[in-house]
This record gives sequence, C-alpha cells and structure tokens, in this order.
Amino acid sequence: MESVSELKKHLEHEDLNLQQKVSLLNSSVTNVLNVAALQTDSAALPRVKAELYHSGVLSHCVLVLAQDPRELRSSWGAAATLARLTSSCCVGFDPGEESKAFYRLLLPSVVDGLLSLASQLTRRAECVSLLRKVMDSVMCLLGGHTQLTTQVLSSAHYEQIQMCEDVTVSLLCVQMWIQVCTANRNFLSSLTDDSVLLLLNEVIGQLAVSSDVAVGGASVKLILLMANQLQLRLKPLLLNFKGLDDLLDKDWRGRGIDQDMDQLIELLQSYRDTTSPSQVSAERVRAACVIQASWRSYQTRRRVKSLNRAVGSLQRRFRARRRQQQQQKEAQQWEEELKYQVCVRRLQARRAFHQKQRQLLQLLPPDQVQSYLRECERRAAVVIQSIWRGSRERRRYISSQRDELRRHRAARTLQRAVRRFLQKRRAAKAPPTAPLWIGQKGLTDSRRVELKAQVEEYIAVHRSSRVSPGECERLHQEVQLLLSELQSGDERRRVEQRMEALLAHTHTQLELLRDAPPLSLVTAPVGEAFLSHSGRCALRARDAHNATLQASRLPWWRRLEEPVDPPDPAHLWELEAEFGGLFVGGSANI
Repeated sequence: MESVSELKKHLEHEDLNLQQKVSLLNSSVTNVLNVAALQTDSAALPRVKAELYHSGVLSHCVLVLAQDPRELRSSWGAAATLARLTSSCCVGFDPGEESKAFYRLLLPSVVDGLLSLASQLTRRAECVSLLRKVMDSVMCLLGGHTQLTTQVLSSAHYEQIQMCEDVTVSLLCVQMWIQVCTANRNFLSSLTDDSVLLLLNEVIGQLAVSSDVAVGGASVKLILLMANQLQLRLKPLLLNFKGLDDLLDKDWRGRGIDQDMDQLIELLQSYRDTTSPSQVSAERVRAACVIQASWRSYQTRRRVKSLNRAVGSLQRRFRARRRQQQQQKEAQQWEEELKYQVCVRRLQARRAFHQKQRQLLQLLPPDQVQSYLRECERRAAVVIQSIWRGSRERRRYISSQRDELRRHRAARTLQRAVRRFLQKRRAAKAPPTAPLWIGQKGLTDSRRVELKAQVEEYIAVHRSSRVSPGECERLHQEVQLLLSELQSGDERRRVEQRMEALLAHTHTQLELLRDAPPLSLVTAPVGEAFLSHSGRCALRARDAHNATLQASRLPWWRRLEEPVDPPDPAHLWELEAEFGGLFVGGSANI
C-alpha cells in the first residue's frame, strides 16, 4: 500500500514528460502486482487493484493512453505494456461505493484508450506483436465486463481497425472474439440481442469482404461457436442474413474449410425449414416496415431540402403582393386627395364668385338690382337651353346617321345576295362549255405539212394580179395607223367627256353658291344641298378649311417665316375666263 501512495505522489508532484510517466507507471504497477501475487492471501491482489483505482493511479494510466499517439512514437512497446497492465487492473475486484463512476466513467475511457492505441498500431506493419498484446488486453477487459461489448463494436476506433486491409489485423479481431467466447461460456448469453447482432454483422462482413482462408475459417468457427452457446436465441438473428448459405457455397467452397462450412449451411437450412409461416409473414411485415420507413425518411429529407426554396418563393410572392397592395393603396389615397383638392378649389372658386357678385350688387343702385338678377337668370336659362338643345340635336343626328348607315348596309347586303343569286341562275342556264384541253389533239407534223400544202394551193389558185406584195405591206401599215388613231381618239373622247362633265358640275356648284341665302336663313335641307357626294372632295375641303383656320390663328411673326408666292396673273385670268367672272383662288372675288 505504501508503494501505491508513493507512486501517486510521484505522479502528482514531479514534473515528468509522457515517456517518463509511461516508464514509471509500467515499473511501479508491475512491482505492486508481482508483490501481491506472491502473497499467500488470495484477497491481496484484488485489494491492490482496488487501491490502485481508489488512489487514482488507474486514472493516470487512462490519461496517458488518451494522449496524442504522435507523442508515443518512440515508446510503442511501453504503451502496449501499460495497456495490458491497465486492463488487468480493471478486472477482478469490487470498486465498492464508487462502482457507478467505475462502470460509467473509467471502463469506457479505458476501452476508448485501448482501441485508439490499437488503431494507431494497425498503421504500422512492424508493430503486429504489440497489436496482438493490445487486442489481448481488450479481450481480457471484455471477459471481465461483458457490458462493454456494445461500446467496442460501435466504436469509431474499432471501425478504423476493421477497415484495415491487412489480413493479420482482421484475423486478430476474429480470434479475439473466439477467445473471449471460449474463455467465458456465459459471455454470449449475457449480451443483448443488439450486441449479438453487431457481432454477427462484423463476422459476416469479414466473410463477404475478406478472401483469406484463415479469416474465413475463423469467421465460420465463431458463428458455429455462437450457435452452440446461444442455441435458439441465435435463430431469428441469423435468419436476417439472407443469402449467407449462397455466399458460403459460392466463395468458400473447396478452400479447406468445407467441413465447418457444410455444418454452418446445414444449420442455416434447418433454421429456415423450422421457420413457421407466421414467422415468415412477420419477417415480411418487418421487411415491408423497414422499406416503408426508408422511403418515408427519404421523402421527408427531400421535402425538408426543398422546403427552403418553397419558403423563399412564398416569401418573395408575399412581399411582391404586399408591395403591390401598398402601391395600390397609395395610388388610391393620392387619387382621393386629388379629388378632395379639386372639390375644395371648386368650392373656393364658387365662394369667390358669389363674393364678387355680392360686391357688384352692392355697387348697383337699389332700383336696378331686380332687373340685374332677372337678366342673370335669363342668361343662365339661355345657357341651359342651348346646352340641352345641342345635346338633343346631337343625339338625333347620331341616331339618324346610325339608321341611315344601317339602311345602307342592309341595301348592300340585299344587293349582294340578289347579284349572287342572279349569277348562279345565269350559270345554271348557260350550256356547259368543255375545257379547251378536253377533246383537243395536238398538231402533228403530218397535219402541219398537209395544212401548209392546202394554203399554198389556195394562194396559187386565187393569186391576185392587181396588188403587189409591197402595196400589201403599205396597206397593212395604213390600217394599223388608222386603228391606233381610232383607239387614241376613243380615249381622247372619253377624257373630253369627263372634262365637260366636271365643268358642268363645277358651274352648277358655282350657280348654287351665287344663289345661296345668308347664313342666318340657312336651313338643314339647304345646307345638305351644298355637301359634296365625293368623299375625296369632302376630305380635301375639310383639310383646306382646317389649314386656313390654323393659319388665321397664327401670330403675325409666324406668318412672316414662310412667305407665300403671289399667284401668277396670267393663270388667274385664265381661271376667271373659264369660270365666268368668279375667282376661286381663295384670295379675291372679282
């Protein structure tokens, strides 16, 4: 006990580096355990281990194992020895009152430290013996504390050990579990179903991944050992691995482990044959539940992933709609404010007008007030009547124009229908004419020669002795000239007739203008008589009238910019002589 207290003092009070601490712990703990083992009292060794725990020496060992592995590069052997001593000190004693801290804090820390050291040793090919020593330490710890199995199988460091491609490392892992199960027959029975399933996953994973015969044989042996110890408890767990017998028969047949492999295949087939339909249906239901859960989780993850985009889209739409509503509200408020300002200004103008009217009434003599008010009422009545009559006349004019337009459209529709009917009737009465290409034959060479011979024969028989060929040509030219003059004479005659008609129409219009009554006496029928029936003339007259009005409204300085050339006197006298004394140039009336 004194040596343990001295070791604790050295660890706490002396400034030691990591290698010195490892050496001190190895030598001191080894001496303490050897002294306790030589004593005749069987309770001496557990008492020493308990003292090491209560004094905190085991905690120092765990802290050293948990250090950065790069600081232990020069002392891997000392670290492996310390791991073996720590695991042996954690087994075979009762922690007493501090059992909760021992099982919940210390043992998980020890397991994590051992597996971390083992994962570092797997990366170095020269440290295989040290790795074996560390794995033996883990086996010793699992043999004394079976509840650590789940932690070992689910540890990240143990997964790194399994991912090592070295066959020796895989074989060490499988052999560790075989030795644990062989040394303690109650080891597997004390494990939970989840722990057993994790162990089966590791073993069958080695069968599927590794191609080494030693690893495969050790894995098959471990499965048989588990089946021997667990009996029927292993059946539902082993049936979860469907296709295991096909894997064994396909990949491991004829490689020296056929006896153990056949025994395992028979075991699997016996398990499968004794499975009841209810169990099969339960397994199918469980498999369907697993598939559904996987699919639903995938859908949920996908929905959650797209939720950000959906939320962003909803936020953009909401903000755009809110901005639009705010703009509409502002526009409506602005319009209402504008209407209010217009009403206020109208009211102010009306009040100002009435105030001005009241002031004017105050300036008038008393005997003229009533006459002034009656005059104002009369003018207001005249304005109202003029507005009403103008509106009434416009409505009448629009309705009359609409009726006339409707009558014109109806007449055109009737005329179009009658003409179409008459055209169809004439086409039905006319005899059918065959197309030119129907029944016609082409002129062949023989027929052409025959016709040419007939023409020559006729010319030879009816030859004229009075007319020579030159005279025929001259007569032909004269006839052509006469025909051209006749055609041009017809065209000239039509032009002359059109000019005469236009002149007659113009003279008629001029006579109407001379005999027109004053504007004060003009009625509607008289005004319609002066309207032109030609759309072009009406359009030209309206444009000329508008241009004249616009020119008359221009200021004098604008009319100076574009000087107008005076008309030619000779042209004016020609027009005067043509229209009989009425000048229509727009500037004078002679």
